[in-house]
Amino acid sequence: MTEALVLGGGGVAGIAWTTGLLAGLADAGQDVAGADVLVGTSAGATVAAQLGSGLSPDELYARQTEPELQSAEITAEVDLANFGADIAEVLRDADTASALRRAVGAYALVAETVPEAARRRVIESRLPSHDWPAARAIRIVAVDAETGQPRIFDRASGVGLVDAVAASCAVPGVWPPVTIDGRRYVDGGVRSSANADLALGASRVLVIAPMGAAELFPSEKPLDQALGELRAAGAEVAVVEPDEASLAAIGTNPLDPSTRRPAAEAGRAQGRRLRIVWSRA
Repeated sequence: MTEALVLGGGGVAGIAWTTGLLAGLADAGQDVAGADVLVGTSAGATVAAQLGSGLSPDELYARQTEPELQSAEITAEVDLANFGADIAEVLRDADTASALRRAVGAYALVAETVPEAARRRVIESRLPSHDWPAARAIRIVAVDAETGQPRIFDRASGVGLVDAVAASCAVPGVWPPVTIDGRRYVDGGVRSSANADLALGASRVLVIAPMGAAELFPSEKPLDQALGELRAAGAEVAVVEPDEASLAAIGTNPLDPSTRRPAAEAGRAQGRRLRIVWSRA
């Protein structure tokens, strides 16, 4: 049996909540972090890379809750309602999935953000190891800002882990596109918030979705559609979304670093209570 763990986007709060959830599941005897394949998008790319470092769930949890271990984040003030309205205006004349992604990429390329180097230092501080793990298959999703084409980074791609994660986490209009081999890349969530279809071929797929089925951008592969494709291919599938307490802890600005501890704690409590239910239908 091949097991896949799909980790969706959700900002620094999503990283913390997902990490807490995985630790809570391990506490309850349901350690799913050792899946054969990890698919990471945006926040989920960070968590996938952290899992590949070899640190235990407790150690990764401590990196979210203990101030001296937390990554050096840059605070981003984002009003999701206004952000959504801006994106809707950007996409007004786009009529295909590729055109939608190109429009978002063009928006990202001209947006005023912190310097790319400053943002890269944040990603470096998030990752316990900067090397691709030799024994884990990790797929990290980003989108070419100019062509709108998705790109899947893995150990064989020739791209460093830090750059791959930084590209996948480059929220358009908030963080700078990431330069890799002369190309500029933006957040993998521009294609889909979870990109769960990239787990096709696995016999069991667990999707952890900090944003639930919500999409910040018009998705080429919405979560429900991807889940249907996975089940049609014969996979057992389960989806975990934040419960009420976790949603309250994540709050209205998931890019706010102050959400890390409460989101991680809520995630761990949810994980301890949770019983994963697998389904082929």
